[in-house]
Amino acid sequence: MLEEKLIAPCGMNCGLCISYQALHHELAKKGFRKKTCVGCLPRSKNCTYMSSHCELMKKGLVRFCYECGQYPCSRLKSIDKRYRTKYHMSMLENLESIKTLGIEAFLAKEEEKWHCQKCGHLICCHSGLCLHCDLDKLRQKKTYSWDD
Repeated sequence: MLEEKLIAPCGMNCGLCISYQALHHELAKKGFRKKTCVGCLPRSKNCTYMSSHCELMKKGLVRFCYECGQYPCSRLKSIDKRYRTKYHMSMLENLESIKTLGIEAFLAKEEEKWHCQKCGHLICCHSGLCLHCDLDKLRQKKTYSWDD
């Protein structure tokens, strides 16, 4: 179940991140050495991607980037382009959805969009795999990505 605290100010859904899921699924106990993370907001980082480039974000003065007068800034556009191209996710689309629909509707939409068809857990945006039931694919190729 996704929680609001897993949505970073930049629009990243930390619940879909390989580092968050590695921790959540205890991949270290299953023989995988992956960096782990509890999410940007839960670890008191306003946003891993943006806080070093944005004073408002660094000081926690905005909850989401769309609240900033410079939205969307070049840094956010760059990250969004990389995520759309490599990971089938858009931070800008996420932010627009949150702004338009509200956070609860956005979370429900994300749950539906990113759930595994086999088991119902969330798939990882970085690999396209469900780390609950697709671990064999990850064992075969530790750097598995969407295009593999």
